[in-house]
Amino acid sequence: MSTSRERRFAVPTLNFKLPANTAPDDSTSECPSNFKPLGLPLPPLRSGANYQLHISPLGHMFALLTTKQRNLPEDAPYVVEEYSEIEAAIAHERSLAGAGFFGPVKTVFASKTLRYRILLGSSLFVWQNGTGINAINYYSPTIFRSIGITGSNTGLLTTGVYGIIKLVGALVWLLYLVDTFGRRGVLLLGSIGGAVSMYYIGAYIAIAKPAEHPTTKVSSGSQSAIAFFYLWTVFYSPTWNGTPWVVGAEMFPQHVRTFTQACQAASNWFWGFIITRFTPQMFTAMGYGVYIFFATLMVVSIPFVYFILPETKQIPLERMEELFEPGMKPWKAHDIVMARVHETRQLRNDAVVKHSPSSTSFEKNQEERMERV
Repeated sequence: MSTSRERRFAVPTLNFKLPANTAPDDSTSECPSNFKPLGLPLPPLRSGANYQLHISPLGHMFALLTTKQRNLPEDAPYVVEEYSEIEAAIAHERSLAGAGFFGPVKTVFASKTLRYRILLGSSLFVWQNGTGINAINYYSPTIFRSIGITGSNTGLLTTGVYGIIKLVGALVWLLYLVDTFGRRGVLLLGSIGGAVSMYYIGAYIAIAKPAEHPTTKVSSGSQSAIAFFYLWTVFYSPTWNGTPWVVGAEMFPQHVRTFTQACQAASNWFWGFIITRFTPQMFTAMGYGVYIFFATLMVVSIPFVYFILPETKQIPLERMEELFEPGMKPWKAHDIVMARVHETRQLRNDAVVKHSPSSTSFEKNQEERMERV
């Protein structure tokens, strides 16, 4: 099967009614872009206070710290102090970055901790592609044939269900998982569940050899392999699908983020190219070993995430560098830094309440805020 047909089969929800011998053309490739106007009525995303201060030191940024998020007046001591703290941190970042296009580049390569972080963030995309996601996205008909799914309509339907599961999983990740279980938690869950699923599929193909016994009916063994393939999708889509991008953005200060995000995007595309370029040769040479290979990579990613990647959930951007202090153990860094953050907030609250003329009302607002955090 040619690469163009593989790509066409990878998007069955767009091309489901096309005849099997129809070649891709401009009209079918334009289908995804035709959905873009559907997003126009959606409300704009709100930016954080740090970003607003980067683009404008007044107005909307200050409102974010007051009635919209803090439920406090603009002249409240807590708001004024937090505004000053963020402003000072951003001014310091700008002084480090320097002027010009290459300012952030020089800053990153001049800092040992930033070089380490960019290596860490780029490595996440090695493990993301090591789950086998791009092999499945580009060569899903080959994947399904290897577990006994024959016929173009059956393959298209199976791939369409795979796409729906990915969509639902991504929504669950976005709305709940990533901020509830943290970045490390969801990555570890995805690696464990995905590895078990891939090992099962590889073992089934090694034992039953469904490709050597083609049939028009889907056997019970093939059905179980399909179930574990969908289970792999359930574990992948709300974990490794988007979390590396979140971690890669959070690890870096604002003044170098454009450059570091570009490096991580390049890492993603590079490893995606490597996987998609050699997947056909891997299936020819390794057979069921392809599934064992990806499962083993997911197992290897578990100690990487646990022992090397610090948790970034709820860490303020201006305190992020504390996660990477010398001697800080990544699996303990989050608890240590969050304890410092809460201690700083408590000291600030105590000082504000002590000097505030409306201490009772202010203290009540702060207690409610701490409970929400």
